[in-house]
Amino acid sequence: MLRLIKKNYFLLISVFLILYFSFNLVSGERGLFSYIDKKELLSNLKNEELTLISKIEDMDHKNSLLSTNLDLDYIETLIRERFLFGKKNETIYIIRKDEK
Repeated sequence: MLRLIKKNYFLLISVFLILYFSFNLVSGERGLFSYIDKKELLSNLKNEELTLISKIEDMDHKNSLLSTNLDLDYIETLIRERFLFGKKNETIYIIRKDEK
């Protein structure tokens, strides 16, 4: 048995190294599975960034309506929505969404 191992020493070391490097190529911190997970995380973060940018732009627009050029129509809309005020002889209906 020892003689057989000595004869195939190079073959055993080569197989061991090939298995070791192929295992580390697929798994591990820098492996293929980790790359796929990080790529998915990056796409999720990019989508979240786009939604946050659109929210910031919407808030900037609403802020500009209230600060630089005072938009009376927007203020009236805010008062109607927040304080449920209406004009004289006007009926206000409150529609609530069913929470399930």
